Amino acid sequence: PYPNHRSLIPGFAELFLKTHDLVFASRPKFLAAEYMSYGQKNLGAAPYGQYWRNIRKLCTLELLSNSKVEFFKSMRREDLVNFVESLRTTAQDGSLIDISAKVESLINDVMYRMVVGLKDDRFKLKPNIQEGVSLTHVHGFSNELISDGRTGLGRRMKAVSKMVDELLDKIIEEHLSDAKEVQGTHMDFIDVMLSLIEANDSRKLHLGRDHVKAITLDMLAAGMHTSSTTVEWVIAELLKHPRVMKLVQEELQRVVGLDRMVEETDFIKLDYMKMVIKETMRLHPVAPLLIPHESIDDITIKGYFIPKKSRVLINTWAIGRDPNVWSSNAEEFYPERFIGTNIDFQGHDFRFLPFGSGRRKCPGIQLGLKVVELVISQLVHCFNLELPDNMSPDDLDMTEKFGIALSRANHLMVVPTYRLLANL
Repeated sequence: PYPNHRSLIPGFAELFLKTHDLVFASRPKFLAAEYMSYGQKNLGAAPYGQYWRNIRKLCTLELLSNSKVEFFKSMRREDLVNFVESLRTTAQDGSLIDISAKVESLINDVMYRMVVGLKDDRFKLKPNIQEGVSLTHVHGFSNELISDGRTGLGRRMKAVSKMVDELLDKIIEEHLSDAKEVQGTHMDFIDVMLSLIEANDSRKLHLGRDHVKAITLDMLAAGMHTSSTTVEWVIAELLKHPRVMKLVQEELQRVVGLDRMVEETDFIKLDYMKMVIKETMRLHPVAPLLIPHESIDDITIKGYFIPKKSRVLINTWAIGRDPNVWSSNAEEFYPERFIGTNIDFQGHDFRFLPFGSGRRKCPGIQLGLKVVELVISQLVHCFNLELPDNMSPDDLDMTEKFGIALSRANHLMVVPTYRLLANL
């Protein structure tokens, strides 16, 4: 028999993520995170305390700030141009495209260049990260399954972790040897962290090599998977709802025109596309239970005594489909429901928590949304996307594959046709 854990799935997310945020700001101990993030040294899994506050400050000010996101703008555009050209070439003969695989590859490349600074994956880091993500997303909350020798999960996680550690060491050594040539002009995330170590940063972040590796792995694993999963769901919902696809393309044509690609400066005018992304995240939150919180003190809420070290799961999937919150059409894909509302992506409105809320909300919201908006806008602006074999939109399979992350069970296949009037 496996030991029991005290767990709550609350109906009042605001009480846990705002009113009593500090009490529930920690994380439980997960073997998956122990194995895959250097003893929970990454931002997502680290317990609440001074170390977590330090790396949160590092990520917020040095890695995910407005200026840092803007710094990589030209690189993102280069990757998107190459993506569109490649898809255009492939689509010339009416070929069937695995758009899930294409989008995943693109976003992996974008994040890899930002974090690691490499255009190619000569170290073969990506497939090892993807294997680790796969193992963690399916079984990450279950210490019992991982520690049970009969499942082999613990052995597999340790093996993947060892391989990733060796590869990250090689990448860091390459960065250290090239440090004098970089000199701040093309600094990726690893360069920034290594420069802080070298400078003995005054904020006393106390970074060591394992911390750099844990944060690097966190950025890559989170950025690669969550963004590609969101894009995939958005495209699937647009294909299933041609009315909405038509409205998105009309907005893009009105704002951008058909003689160029979408630029990041266009996003502020793409109101309907933002509603489409919100509606997709409402129905298909990437993290349906967020990352579990753990209480650091005993507390009584609404008459219920919650002891220290209780795990709290926030069921964002259920909140997003609750008819008491979203009316009787809660299960329908209807972006117009956001017209005239102040609901944003930041977790201020507890009806909509795609990135969490409070102290432990995702610090990469801006970067994640930027990548999602870029890929979706280019796909639906540069191409008409059709389902294969004259499939009816009603027949498109929308089955979910449950895990820590909520992805599609099956890859999305489309037939793209280039629609711009000009070459890129």
